[in-house]
Amino acid sequence: MKKQTGFTLIELIVVIVILGILAATALPKFIDLSGQADTAATSGVAGALASAAAINYGAKVAGNTNGVTIKECQNVASAMQGGVVPTGYTITTTAVSLGAGATTACTVTSTKGATANFTAIGA
Repeated sequence: MKKQTGFTLIELIVVIVILGILAATALPKFIDLSGQADTAATSGVAGALASAAAINYGAKVAGNTNGVTIKECQNVASAMQGGVVPTGYTITTTAVSLGAGATTACTVTSTKGATANFTAIGA
């Protein structure tokens, strides 16, 4: 008679239960990471917008005629290369103070709900 080898049904069930427990503990951490990634990406877009506003203001002060007139927070996007807000992000419609270095706080929001603030410099 041949001796049969393999796993018993109880051993297989124990392994499946252990894998289920591991998956249940890892899932909340994965979900939290996706929220943190959205927040970080939104902060990156806000940083790019703040940088574009600062460079645009510097160009205007230096007498460059290619600078963009920023009267609203949404106008800052036109100072970026490409001239548009990245897909999936919106900028608040807030009037920007004009004048020598006048600044206004603006907010950028992702489609997933993350928000970040940046400073627009009126030019």
